[in-house]
Amino acid sequence: MAAPAAPESLSVDRHGAVAVVTFRRPDQLNAISTPMMAEITEAFLDLGRDPEVNVIVLTGEGRGFMAGADIKEYAGQADSAFDDFQTRGRAMYAAIEDNPKPVIAAVNGYALGGGFEMVLCCDIVIASSKAKMGLPEVKLGLVPGGGGTQRGVAKLGANRAAYLLLTGAMLPAATFVDYGLVAEVTEPDDLMPRALALAGELATASPDAIRELKTLVHFATRNELPAGLDREGEAVRSLFRTDFAKARVREFAEKSAAREREKRG
Repeated sequence: MAAPAAPESLSVDRHGAVAVVTFRRPDQLNAISTPMMAEITEAFLDLGRDPEVNVIVLTGEGRGFMAGADIKEYAGQADSAFDDFQTRGRAMYAAIEDNPKPVIAAVNGYALGGGFEMVLCCDIVIASSKAKMGLPEVKLGLVPGGGGTQRGVAKLGANRAAYLLLTGAMLPAATFVDYGLVAEVTEPDDLMPRALALAGELATASPDAIRELKTLVHFATRNELPAGLDREGEAVRSLFRTDFAKARVREFAEKSAAREREKRG
């Protein structure tokens, strides 16, 4: 059986337990085409199933993280093809947001439209000081089709999301720190080293705990508080029974007891 063809619009590189997915259509600011969409979906589904991968970093080549959908492709689509593009897009975003592994967005440049919607799907966002983000679909007489209205409100708040959506504004990364979406802004040359260092920290933690934490964060945005507290209780009881947690708890208790003995002389 022939080996599957290598993806043409992205690369997947391994750094131990960290996988780096890089969009590689720099001449198009990494805009999403139909083939690229399929490659992104397949890559994230594969990484989610890979037991050797604990964390995923997502970034772009060149000046763009991702400049949304390829509008030239839009312009040539019949209604049915456009509808299919949107359906496939929803599956692509779900493959990122619902991935069992945490996804860190390293936003190197423009993240617009569908590219910003991809950022909204990630668990942690760090960005270059040169990055700019926004949802400009209104300028085409459209609305976002990849979750920008719904995830935007959930992650930014209604008023901030409304400003982005209604104006189509493109804002610098530092503004999204104030909005609570971006965790850190770095100098451009420091972006990937910082992303890999952060991913490396997460990769050394208990995979079971990391998976549960990601699930609980998502659960909190989709359910009422009492249900979330029940789900949290189930998770902590289950994790307490794992060998990893028992060893770490025992180690912590032994170190604490040793410190107490030292204090008593």
